[in-house]
Amino acid sequence: MRDVRDALMVARNTDGKLVNRPLSPHLQIYRWPISMALSILHRATGIALGVGTLLLTWWLVAAATSPQAFDAAQGFIGSPIGLLLLFGWSVALIFHFFSGIRHLAWDLGYGFEAPHYDNSGKAVLIATAVAVVLVWAVGLSVW
Repeated sequence: MRDVRDALMVARNTDGKLVNRPLSPHLQIYRWPISMALSILHRATGIALGVGTLLLTWWLVAAATSPQAFDAAQGFIGSPIGLLLLFGWSVALIFHFFSGIRHLAWDLGYGFEAPHYDNSGKAVLIATAVAVVLVWAVGLSVW
């Protein structure tokens, strides 16, 4: 006996032939649109900024507490793991900033046409890469 849900899994292809529908998009042929990927990344960087701010808070509280506490925090942040966390936090901050500007433009009603939101997404990625390189080049040159 066939289940009623089986009827929902049948469709017609472009030739009119009955075919079974796939259960989910095929991962090897499905590509995320850039806007969808950047929207998800915008949310993820928002979370990363919240977590990264804990590191910044620890550093500021240590600076206000004592020279020994500041030396411990500064030692961790200057370590390879601390620098990696700081680099990730700066990438998240800069990406979130440029992506937020893009979202503000959308809130104002600009950039909803297909070529515009694809190009603005690419611009966000390029601006992020350029700004991260500039920030780290300046930061490492004065360190």
